[in-house]
Amino acid sequence: MLINYNPPLDPYLSIIFQDDDLLIVNKPSELLTVPGKDPKHADCLIARVNRVFPTARIVHRLDMATSGIICLAMNKAAHRNLSMQFQERQTAKRYIARVYGKLEPQSGSVDLPLICDWPNRPKQMVDHDNGKPSLTHYNVIEYEAHATRVELTPITGRSHQLRVHMLSLGHPILADRLYAHADALAGAKRLQLHAQMLQLAHPLTGQIMTFTAEPDF
Repeated sequence: MLINYNPPLDPYLSIIFQDDDLLIVNKPSELLTVPGKDPKHADCLIARVNRVFPTARIVHRLDMATSGIICLAMNKAAHRNLSMQFQERQTAKRYIARVYGKLEPQSGSVDLPLICDWPNRPKQMVDHDNGKPSLTHYNVIEYEAHATRVELTPITGRSHQLRVHMLSLGHPILADRLYAHADALAGAKRLQLHAQMLQLAHPLTGQIMTFTAEPDF
C-alpha cells in the first residue's frame, strides 16, 4: 500500500529510443509503471508516455522503486511481437545493484523457486514445493566499505526475483523497504537496483538491438 506517493518530476520522461514500432525509456525510481487503484496513484510511466505517444502500450514492468530501461510498443503488432519475446525469454537483461555487506564468491548463480508470500503480499518468498523456477546469475563489480556493487543477470522474470535472490544470499539490496534489515535499509536513500541493459529484436525488422542506461547511484 502506497501511503505517500511522490514520483519525481525531473526528468518527467527520459526517452532513449523511439521509432514507429518501439519506444525505450529510462524510468526513474519511485515512479509506478502503471497506475494504482487509488486516483492519487494515477501519475505513472504509461500515463506520461501516452501524453506524447497515445498508442504506446506497456510490454513489461519494473517495480516502483526500481529504475532503468523499460520497453513499450507503439502499435498492436509490435506489442504482440515484443510480448512474445519476453514470454519466450528471447530478451536479455542486466541490472546493477548495491547490496549489503561483502558478497562472496565474486560470481555465482541463485537457483531458487519463488512464490507470492500471500499473507504478506506483495512480498515473494522461496518455496521449494510450490514456487516457480527462478534463476539469477551475479558478478561482483566492486567492493565498497560496507556494500558490494554487483551485476545481476536474471534468466527468468519473476516478481521481486533479484530482491529475494540477493536476500537469500544474506546480502539484501540497500534501501529495500520490503526485504532489507535495518542496517541495509539505512544504507541508501533509494532502492539500489537499476535495469541497466535490455537486448531485444526489433519487432518489425528483427534486428538485435541493445539499449543501456547507467544508474544514478
